[in-house]
Amino acid sequence: MTSAPLWAAVIGLGAFHGANPSMGWLFAVSNGMMERRTRAVFSALPPIALGHFFAMAVVLLPIAVVTALSVHFNVVRLVAGAIVIAFGIYRLIVRRHPRALTRIGSAHLTLWSFVMATAHGAALMLVPVYFGMAAMSAEAMNAGGAHAQAMAAIANIGSGLAAASAVAIVHTAAMLVVAGAIAWLFYRFLGLALLTRIWFNVDLLWAIALIAAGTIAII
Repeated sequence: MTSAPLWAAVIGLGAFHGANPSMGWLFAVSNGMMERRTRAVFSALPPIALGHFFAMAVVLLPIAVVTALSVHFNVVRLVAGAIVIAFGIYRLIVRRHPRALTRIGSAHLTLWSFVMATAHGAALMLVPVYFGMAAMSAEAMNAGGAHAQAMAAIANIGSGLAAASAVAIVHTAAMLVVAGAIAWLFYRFLGLALLTRIWFNVDLLWAIALIAAGTIAII
């Protein structure tokens, strides 16, 4: 039950990423309008979600291994938190999108989604959540005797990778559901004209969220 808030955070961040037009739902709406059918909206979402999942995994899996192998958990946590904050400050100052995105066509949605999520540091927001789960595992390992701790240390890498994979999967699933719902609503009912009237500075909110995530990881 103590992990329930952590999983809620994973799902909540997935919803936040799904609601961000930069993560792909705007691309799905555009795809539907070009082909003039609803099916085209939803057909664009799986490759976008796959690229987003890869972007999560490429950050979380190495962190899981480093955390499992390190005996200085707090040092790893503090360094990672500082990196997340630094990246958030960078995104706050430099808001332009990487030029590589303009050279990735619509036929490569998975690659586009991966590069977009990576360039925005989307996976970094999940770092404090994973550290929360890792801290719970460390407490359980320290609670046992010497033999139990040794066995737990051996299994720690596998369990860490499994936890990181689960976080990436659940997060991406939440992102896919929210992105799909918003894309369908805009394509079917709202239209892109409404988006120009309700638009707000997503990049600013994104940068603040990154800084907040890094701060939570450190605290």
